[in-house]
Amino acid sequence: QVQLVESGGGLAQPGGTLRLSCEASGGTISDYTMAWFRQAPGTEREFVAAITYSGGSTYYADSVKGRFSISRDNAKNTVSLQMTRLKFEDTAVYYCAGRGGYTIVVLPLTPTDFHVWGQGTQVTVSS
Repeated sequence: QVQLVESGGGLAQPGGTLRLSCEASGGTISDYTMAWFRQAPGTEREFVAAITYSGGSTYYADSVKGRFSISRDNAKNTVSLQMTRLKFEDTAVYYCAGRGGYTIVVLPLTPTDFHVWGQGTQVTVSS
């Protein structure tokens, strides 16, 4: 079964850039819809970005649209989230998530839509 591990989190300044990586093991994610969610203290886990199994379509929350970019490399079994022009409100634990089986994406996406999760990586935006 597929396992996901996130990396690349850390401390960034407002306006800065971070790149998160999600590495899959135990199986291919080439037939998986993949997504990033985030959760700040005291808040519910919220959708950030998603990408179809082929990489042909991407989806973004309004709060990150134009600043974040999700991508995947099925040959490497990885998914990335490029975060630019970071804001204080981007501070959260970021989770990689997946759902297998060539799933058709139907918005809005919620955590319940995804069955495989990583452990999360902390992103802190501070001056």
